[in-house]
Amino acid sequence: MYHHSGSAVQQAAGSSAGLLDRRATTDTDAILFQRCTYCGTAMYHRLLCPVCQGSELRTERSEGTGTVRHATVVHRNTPSARNVSLVEMAEGFVVRGRVMGPLIGIHSGDRVRLSTAKDPVRGEPVFQLIDEPYRAWH
Repeated sequence: MYHHSGSAVQQAAGSSAGLLDRRATTDTDAILFQRCTYCGTAMYHRLLCPVCQGSELRTERSEGTGTVRHATVVHRNTPSARNVSLVEMAEGFVVRGRVMGPLIGIHSGDRVRLSTAKDPVRGEPVFQLIDEPYRAWH
């Protein structure tokens, strides 16, 4: 059973199952994610498993590598254009973040590594390209 207290949802039994363990949030070189103890699905910042709706989630630390699944350039609410990407991490969950590099040089399928887990301005993970891709002129 869940109780609403302020803006946080907590489990009545007092365990951290179903919630992201916030003890390591000061760690800027790792992304914390959850894994369902019932079906094994990896997810990012969820209260329930999206597959089986289970609430028994354990917090794990990502190894920090992934693949860009979608990249776009945003010109809104920023003084200059910036990259926003969806990155599928090696553990199987997807996270939104920024990939450093030339805006036109970031494409789906590029391999990335975590640079910092929390950008000081936007609070999103920041990634860097693992290897510079060779792209012929089109």
